Amino acid sequence: MNSLQILLVKELRESWRSFKLIWIPIVFILLGVSDPLMNYYMEDILQAVGNMPEGIEIVGLALQPLDVLMASTGQFQLTGVIVIIAVFIGSISRERSNGTATLIYIRPVSATAIVMSKWLVSTLVAGVSALLGYAGSMYYTSILYGGISLQAGATIIGTYFVWLLFVMAVTVALSAAFSTGVAATIAIILIPIGGMIDSLLGSYWHISPWKLVNYGVMLTANDQLNDYYWKTLSITIAITVVILALGIWSARVNRSLTKV
Repeated sequence: MNSLQILLVKELRESWRSFKLIWIPIVFILLGVSDPLMNYYMEDILQAVGNMPEGIEIVGLALQPLDVLMASTGQFQLTGVIVIIAVFIGSISRERSNGTATLIYIRPVSATAIVMSKWLVSTLVAGVSALLGYAGSMYYTSILYGGISLQAGATIIGTYFVWLLFVMAVTVALSAAFSTGVAATIAIILIPIGGMIDSLLGSYWHISPWKLVNYGVMLTANDQLNDYYWKTLSITIAITVVILALGIWSARVNRSLTKV
């Protein structure tokens, strides 16, 4: 068994023992089912709460299935992404600070194996969580608002998984380069806040990793986005590879500076 396989087993065991493989999927499931249920029963909820002025009539919006999925995607993009960044941002930096990394450095383990094992396992946890979250969202959306084709569902989930590859590459690379606090700050600015900036100013450009997930949802109803979608997908994958390379380089540099 080579060093990468050994580290992958180690990371998977750590994720299981720390219950990351349990509670993070639960968070995404709750985020996924909240929008279809809340939007559908909003009128009943407001009437049950009471204290509404007399004569006020509540008119619900006629939401389409893709509208609901877009809302669930927004939940994943904000709350979900912040959760997984917070969980994995210290994956390498925390081991350096508490001395655990030294036990790895004295063994014939490459920086590539260290970074790739962290990235692959964190992406696996985030990907399974997102899959279950979308499954819950699509289940209630199909019941309450209308069916979603298998192709549309696969496109949305597959696109979001590519986005997670990018997010976790940024998270692990920053963890390899900086301390946990600095890495967390930069990651929050780059990913969630960067997404907000893109949503506000993104009309000036059409290709950006932050647009990928929305393109994945909208593509199922608008074929005119096909060109933008594939260009954005390609650029996101290319940037992910570059970020991983930078993360491996940073891990190698920090390893050389560590006194063993």
